[in-house]
Amino acid sequence: MPKLIANADFHPRRVQAVVVTLMVALSVMSLFDRTIMSIASPSIIKEFSLSETQMGLVFSAFSFTYALFMIPGGHLADRFGPRLVLTLMGLGAALFTGLTALAGKPGVGTYFGIVPAFVAIRLGFGLCTAPLYPACGRMNANWIPLEKRGFTWGLVAGGVGIGGAISPFLFAWMIARYGWRTSFWQAGAAAAALALLWFWYVRDYPAEHPAVGIEGSRLLLGEAAYAPPELSRSTPWLALLTNRNLMLLTLSYLTAGYFQYIFYFWTYYYFSTIRHMGPRVAALGTTVLFLTVTVTTPVGGWISDRLCERYGRKWGRRIVPLVCLTLASLFLFLATRLNSNIFVSAAVALAMGLAGACEGPIWATAIDIGGNEVGAACGILNGGGNVGGFLGPLLTPIIASLAGWGWAVDVACLIAFLGALVFLAIDPTQQITEGVTQDAVVVPIPFQE
Repeated sequence: MPKLIANADFHPRRVQAVVVTLMVALSVMSLFDRTIMSIASPSIIKEFSLSETQMGLVFSAFSFTYALFMIPGGHLADRFGPRLVLTLMGLGAALFTGLTALAGKPGVGTYFGIVPAFVAIRLGFGLCTAPLYPACGRMNANWIPLEKRGFTWGLVAGGVGIGGAISPFLFAWMIARYGWRTSFWQAGAAAAALALLWFWYVRDYPAEHPAVGIEGSRLLLGEAAYAPPELSRSTPWLALLTNRNLMLLTLSYLTAGYFQYIFYFWTYYYFSTIRHMGPRVAALGTTVLFLTVTVTTPVGGWISDRLCERYGRKWGRRIVPLVCLTLASLFLFLATRLNSNIFVSAAVALAMGLAGACEGPIWATAIDIGGNEVGAACGILNGGGNVGGFLGPLLTPIIASLAGWGWAVDVACLIAFLGALVFLAIDPTQQITEGVTQDAVVVPIPFQE
């Protein structure tokens, strides 16, 4: 009997680890596919004589539909399950990544114009990618116990750093070897393969996985072995959209999105063109930045989980965003006032890393308070974050053209600092349930055997 129990304990945890690993892989692939446009942008700008403002519009086109369809994407994950939604997300994103190769001349740019063609494809890419993190939030709630959600989300969000770190060197090498058009097709094929692997291996709930079952689910989640919600049950949109904590959390994440998306799309360009670093040095600086995020994001989630154990969830979830967003704005403010490229790169990397450390506690807060509508709550959160993500890459070159890149960066620093202060008013211990707010406790809903 002890051997059977140990064996039952081993397989569910191994499956849980694989599910988390696949979520991280989806995050890595998504960020790779998002940031490769910035790596290809110098070639595209030069080939088609585009301005910085036009390229900023292309960058922000993704963020527009990504933010717009975030809430519907989370709602679909609640209703149809994250397994199916993330599969369709991966296949759709793969398609539009590949279609980017057809945006120029020769291609659809010949008939509709270069900028409109790139914008249209990026809009489609954003639409398909929108459910990614809300659906992963739903998976986190389904598969991970309350006390490990911050760290787990830190790992998933850490995929942002891995994807961003890989893309400057790998995609730059791919462009040099195959050209930017073929490279986009290759990136799309890799994303499609990962989506199919996800669909084959993953199940929406631990008890549904053949290697876990009902008993294994109880080992993973204790008595909180979640059962699928009734698909016919209506979503309490009014309760979600009028909930004070969720709205303040979304506002804070909007400021973080404005701050972070500048790094995603403009760092390589800033290093190479504005700071006049060589291509290799610019790629190295961009890679170091994203590697820093890879380390700090899960660490921030882990620290938040430990702070929750010591000080309770209210302050345990608040402390990391308060401290890290404040320090992130300070380091980026200093970066524009330094002369050494090494110190500039280090300060920017620290700023991005500190901002990334906030991901775990912010998303864990949304998952905790979302109740049965985790996907929708996470969709609202990430929708707000990506409104900031839309505004950041779009407004930054406009402000830079009017007042210089120093002022453009300073505005982002101020916005991030204000977002840190907003977190003081957020109470992560309150859960949204059918029009009322109650203490965020996990209510077990056992499976019927």
